[in-house]
Parts: sequence; structure tokens; C-alpha cells
Amino acid sequence: MAATSFILPCFFLFSLSSFPTLSSAKITPWFPSSIVRPDQLSVSTKTKLYEAKYFTQTLDHFNYQPQSYQTFQQRYLINYTYWDGADKVAPIFVYTGNEGDIEWFAQNTGFMFDTAPHFKALLVFIEHRFYGKSIPFGGDKNVAYTNASTLGYLSSTQALADYATLIIDLKNNLSATHSPVVVFGGSYGGMLAAWFRLKYPHVTIGALASSAPILNFENITSPYSFTNIITQDFRSESENCYKVIKGSWEQIQETAEKNGGLEVLRKSFRICKNYINGPAIESWLSTAYIYGAMTDYPTPSNFLSPLPAYPVKQMCNTIDDPGVGNDTFAKLYGAANVYYNYTGTTKCFDLADDSDPHGLAEWTWQACTEMILPTSGNNEESIFPVSTWNYSNRAAFCNYAFDIEPRPNWITTEFGGHDIKRVLKRFGSNIIFFNGLRDPWSGGGVLESISQSIVAIVAKDGAHHVDLRFATSEDPEWLRDVREREVKIITKWLSEYYHDL
Repeated sequence: MAATSFILPCFFLFSLSSFPTLSSAKITPWFPSSIVRPDQLSVSTKTKLYEAKYFTQTLDHFNYQPQSYQTFQQRYLINYTYWDGADKVAPIFVYTGNEGDIEWFAQNTGFMFDTAPHFKALLVFIEHRFYGKSIPFGGDKNVAYTNASTLGYLSSTQALADYATLIIDLKNNLSATHSPVVVFGGSYGGMLAAWFRLKYPHVTIGALASSAPILNFENITSPYSFTNIITQDFRSESENCYKVIKGSWEQIQETAEKNGGLEVLRKSFRICKNYINGPAIESWLSTAYIYGAMTDYPTPSNFLSPLPAYPVKQMCNTIDDPGVGNDTFAKLYGAANVYYNYTGTTKCFDLADDSDPHGLAEWTWQACTEMILPTSGNNEESIFPVSTWNYSNRAAFCNYAFDIEPRPNWITTEFGGHDIKRVLKRFGSNIIFFNGLRDPWSGGGVLESISQSIVAIVAKDGAHHVDLRFATSEDPEWLRDVREREVKIITKWLSEYYHDL
């Protein structure tokens, strides 16, 4: 590979130089779209983890207008290998698909494959509408992504109804109407899993919601929480590392504004010759810090990018390396290289590449309609430049991009969130909320158990849905304990279900 790109066309950090009032309308992504190429996925499809099938899905579940009855082909992945069959009422484990190609998520959700033999479970991974190959309007993205009139069918509520419809139909076709369903999900998929259990308790007996920031709406969670956690991740490794990164932004800006400064930055950071500017360099570095923190796994990984174990520690080690001297840019380049070029194959970094191999682009629509998660605040201690969350900037961008007004209160209206412990204590049941405290999204997660059956599992050293990853012999004891506890809880759910049959 000659060059590596980093642009985040789906839920990137918006920087619209021609619209200065919109320049801070930041949408913090769960996943960057162009860091990992399809051939870099951690598990090859050649291992036959699943077979792909399609379900004829209804376009609009909530209206009865003529266009509501249109259909599209929704992809799902299925693995029968370990299933004990409908006659033994064996369980069905379903992954509630995220904002991207479902194969990417299936190949990085090893927990389901690892535990399926124990539970003798059927595995199903359902792709989210408008992502991957599950595109309405005849599968034509040029039509489906045209404007608000077509994108209006992309929402969390429609997705949940898709999952319910598909699961019920699949169970009927398998003569497995009594087989219990447990849903799993990580990040946005984890939010969907939790909400699915609350909205469709007749379809699923329980949900494992990993790294699901269901409280990251309105004023429930501080808009400074996300970057505070990233700051703490780096600061916990090295005070000097923290100070170098924190003090670098002004130096980058000053250099970019000088005559010949961009060339200095290009050479310092090995940027390809086709495109460079100061804000692009800053976003490129920010991306490495954000996703380095999110994927600060205790073992080598290849989810977003090929990374060593504990990438934040490795990034700080390069910054603290005395052999680099006092060259701040050399220190930062070393840190970024851990994230973008750990394999050492990249010759230069392409800041202009806007490819989207995992099909994540339509998150921008969701982040402009219902997924208004305030995360862009940076206080004086932040590793990033000081900033505030500004809803008006988000709304202005969304009006410019789609000619729509966001609905920042809709998620809490539809699914709740305020006073969640009081609300769910006597209403909800059978949900596991896992959060790793090194994950910046954990600030919007459920960190305390709500009842005996709505359980929070918190790992001090955990990162973004690390519990759902494939188990390895190098996993630390705390991670093995987390998964063992999750298995015990799911076992209890199934035992109670079979007892009541």
C-alpha cells in the first residue's frame, strides 16, 4: 500500500471552510470509514463464518400510505453450525446491525462465535437498512441517498422494526417459534440491542449491549465527557505525552500559517503531495488519538487499523522516546504512525482520500436527524483545543446538507434516558450493559446496575466493546472474567425461559 487515508466521510469532524459558521459542527464518529480496507479485515470470509441471505423487508413499518408498502432486500448472515435445532428449542443469537457493512461487524464479534457451541445457538447478524447491501429503492444508492424524501426511511425505529419482522419470519420458517432469542450489539448496535429488548420483549428474552451510550443525549451526559476520557487515557500513560499533544495544536497552526510552513508539515508527517492544510493535519492527528483510545485493546487488533496491544501506551512511548529529542512534530509523527502505519507499509498519508469501503456514509443523516450526541466539548484540561458543544452549528450544517432540522429530543422521547434507573427499575429486565472506562463513549453508558436483571459490567481497563471481540490466549484475566460473567447471566436468562415454557 503506497498511501493511507483517514478522511471520515460518514460522521467525520466537519470542517467547512466555505461556511465558517458551520466549521465547528462536529459529528464525532464511532468508526472511521477509510482506515481499514476490506482486505485488512481481522477474519477472512474464507473461514465460512456465515452464509449471506436476503429477506424481503417492508420500507415503512409505521404508515399505510401506498409508498409504505414498497420493499427492499435486507441482508442477514447466518451460521447453523452449532445450533441444536428447533425440536430442542435451541436458542437464537442475533446481532443488531450497526451503521455499516454487516460483514465487518460479524467478523469482529467473536464472542458470539466463541459462545455458540456452549449454548448450541443459531447465529444471525442482521444488516441495518441503508447500509452495506441492504439498500432500499431497488438497491440503488444513487436513489436511496438522494435527499430527505428517500433518506427519511432511515431511522433507529424503522431498523428495530426490521429486526423484529425478520426474526419472527425466520423463526416461523425454521419452525422455531419457541426458540428463545438473545440480541447482541456493540456501540450503536449495542444501543439498538438495549432498545430492542425494551421495545420488543416478546421477540427477545434479553440483550447484551456493549459500549452503548444510550445516555449520551440532551443534557444527561456532559458534552465534555468524551474528550475528558481520551485525555485521561493519554495522561494515565505519561504526563509528558499529555503535555506534548496538548501543546502541539498552536504550534501546528502557527507553522501552517507561515510561508513554507505547509511544506514543513508535509515533510514532518509524511503527507502525500496531493493535498494538505493545517486543519486537515489537526483532524488527521485527532483521529489517531480518538480511535487509539477507543480501540485501546489489551491484545493486537485489526478492527479499525492494524494495531499493537495497548496502542495508547505505544503512542506515548514514541512521544516520550528520548532519541527524538525536542522535535514535537517528530514525536507526533511517531504517535500517528502507531495508529496509521503499524505495519510499516505506508509511504505517505493521503489526507484527501474520501473512500468509504465499509459503507458508513449515511451516519451523517442519522446524526442530523435523531442521533444528536453532544461530544465535542473540550475544557481547559483537554488534550484537544478548548471548545464548546454548539447545537446551533449542528443544526445549521444539517439544514445546509439535507434541508432538515434535527430532533435532539426524539431519542429520549422514544426510548427514554432521563432518570433511567427509576424508570427501568420496575419496567425493564434482562439487559447487560458493558462499558470499558478507557472507551470515550463510556461516559454516556449505563455504569451502575439498575436492578437484579439490568446489570452494568464495568471494566476499568476496557475499551470499545472489547468484550465482544474474539477471545485469545493473551486476554488478561479481567477480560476473561467479564465474558464469563456475561455467559453466566445469559445462561440464567435461558434457564428461566425454559422453566416457564
